Amino acid sequence: MASKREAETLEVAGREVAISSPQKVLFPQPGYTKLDLARYYVAVSDGALRGAGGRPNMLVRYPDGIEGEHFYQKRAPKSRPRWIEVVELHFPSGRAAEEVVPRDAATLVWLANLACLELHPHPVRAEDLEHPDELRVDLDPVPGVAWKQIQQVAAVTRGVLQDFKLVGWPKTSGSRGMHICVRLEQRWGFDEVRRAALALAREVERRAPTLATSKWWKEERHGVFVDYNQNAKDRTVASAYSVRPTPDARVSAPLTWDEVEVCNPADFTLASMPARFEKRGDPHAGIDEHAGSLDGLLELFERQGLGDAPWPPHYRRQASEPRRAPPSKRRLPLIEIGRARRKEDALGGLARWKARHPEAAAHLQPEDVLVDAMRGRYSTWTRIRINLQHVPEALRPGQEPLDPDEKIRSSS
Repeated sequence: MASKREAETLEVAGREVAISSPQKVLFPQPGYTKLDLARYYVAVSDGALRGAGGRPNMLVRYPDGIEGEHFYQKRAPKSRPRWIEVVELHFPSGRAAEEVVPRDAATLVWLANLACLELHPHPVRAEDLEHPDELRVDLDPVPGVAWKQIQQVAAVTRGVLQDFKLVGWPKTSGSRGMHICVRLEQRWGFDEVRRAALALAREVERRAPTLATSKWWKEERHGVFVDYNQNAKDRTVASAYSVRPTPDARVSAPLTWDEVEVCNPADFTLASMPARFEKRGDPHAGIDEHAGSLDGLLELFERQGLGDAPWPPHYRRQASEPRRAPPSKRRLPLIEIGRARRKEDALGGLARWKARHPEAAAHLQPEDVLVDAMRGRYSTWTRIRINLQHVPEALRPGQEPLDPDEKIRSSS
C-alpha cells in the first residue's frame, strides 16, 4: 500500500494524472481515500460530465477530509496542467475569476486530486455565460421533515412542469433534499430564469400548501422549501454524481420518476454508484434532448401578480425587490442557540439546550428550528436559532450565552 507521501498515476482519457497522497483518508468512517474518489469519478465520468461538463465549476475542497476544514475556491489554481480548460466569469459583486471547465474524465481526476468531493457547475455553458441552459429546482426540507414529504412535493413539481411543457430530471441531493433539473433553450438571462423558478415555486405552494413553501425567510417556512434563488447568478448546486461530505459518502443520484416514489437516498454512495451506473447507465442520458421554453412560466409570473421575492443577502437590492426585512426584525420570539464552523458542533449545542429546557422543547415544531448555513467568500459556518412562537410565553427561555460560541470572522 502506498504511503501518504507517495503519488500514484492514473491513465485517463489519454492523459496521465498524478494523485498525490493517494491513501489519504477523506471519509474516516468507511475509510475511503483520495484514490477511491478519483477512481469513482472515472467509473461514472460519462454521467458526471453530462451534469458538470462544459460548464464553469466552483471548487469546494476538503484537503483534510470531511472532518477537517473545507473551503470554496472560485479561481482555478495557477499551478495547473496546460490542458485544464478555464473560462472567466463575472460575478454580481463585480469580481471576476477564471473557473475550471471539465471536458473529460482526466479533468475530473485532477479535481479529485485537489480533494474536490463535489462538482459545483454554474447553469451555463462555457460558450455562453449569460444565458442559462438549466433551471434548477431545489427541494430543501426544514429540519424534521420526512423524506416521504419531499417525494410528494417532487411529484407536485413534476405535475407543474408537465403543465408548462417542461421535462424535469430528478436526483437526490446527496444530503436531505432533492433536485430537479430542467434543460432550457438558451434564450433567457439569469433574472428571467429566476423569475420563472419563482413562479414555479409559488405554483407548487398553491397546489400543496400544507407540504411546500416558497417563503424565503426561514422564520416563515414550513415543510419543503422550493428554493427559487438557486437560479440567481453565481449560485451553484452539487451536480449529478457529486460525492457529498456525509459520513457514508452519499452521492447525488440521478433517478427515474418511478424511482422517486420508492428510493432511499442512503442507497446511493461512492461505493454503490459505480455498479449501478455500469448495470443501468445514466437515467439522465436523454436530458439534452429536451430543452424547453420558459414562456409559460414567465406568463404565469405575470398572472400571479405577486411581484419579486427576496434575493440572497449578499446581492445588491434589486429595483423590483420588496423591502428586505426578515421576520426576526418584526418582533418574532427568536433566540440564538450557537455558532460553529462544523454543523455537528452547532447541533450539539441545540441538543444541550433541549436537555436544559425539555418543557419548551416539547412545543417546538420542525419549522421552529432554524439551521442557517452562513456562507462567506471562502467557507461556511452554521448558526442555529429557535423560533419560540409555539411555546407558551410562560415557558419561553430567554436568550442565553451561545453554545457553542466560536468566534467566526465573516469573509462575505
